[in-house]
Amino acid sequence: MSTPRTRTSRDAFIGAAGVLLRRQGYAATGLNEIVERSGAPKGSLYFHFPGGKEQLAVAAMKDQGERLRSAITAILAADEDLGQALGNLLDALAAGLQSSGYRDGCPIATITLEAAADSGAVRAAADEIFQGWLAELQARLLHTGLDAQSSRRRAMTILASIEGALILARAQQDVEPLHAVAAELREQAARTGG
Repeated sequence: MSTPRTRTSRDAFIGAAGVLLRRQGYAATGLNEIVERSGAPKGSLYFHFPGGKEQLAVAAMKDQGERLRSAITAILAADEDLGQALGNLLDALAAGLQSSGYRDGCPIATITLEAAADSGAVRAAADEIFQGWLAELQARLLHTGLDAQSSRRRAMTILASIEGALILARAQQDVEPLHAVAAELREQAARTGG
């Protein structure tokens, strides 16, 4: 009989940082705030993250990015119809955004827009995460019979549309942009047969 994995202070710091960075960005998120939200002992922060805030931010980005990559994979695999699968993905993102009071958009975009120009580590982590999401989309598009180049281009267009819709939805405090992209992707898939 196995026991459930206990949450370590490292996990607590990563989780707290993920939420705060997603909601308020890199500059507005301080280490004291992360420690307070995490409930972990402050003394263990630099034990786990000797590189400080930047190292913790990268770890939080990777954690959040992997969680979303897993969700993308599951949602895209749940429906054989590509348009419906993509629409379901947008619907899930819209529901999450709305339930957070429009605070929780893309877990990577907020940090990337703010910190990637000044931090090579943040930029590299963001690129790695976005490439992972693109790979999931491209794999699903390849499944419909598109060639590698076309599926890569279409995956980039889809991801760019989703990211833009998330930003617009946060600004408008309305999920309409996400629903518009979902409707367009469903219609496009119906027209192209995949």
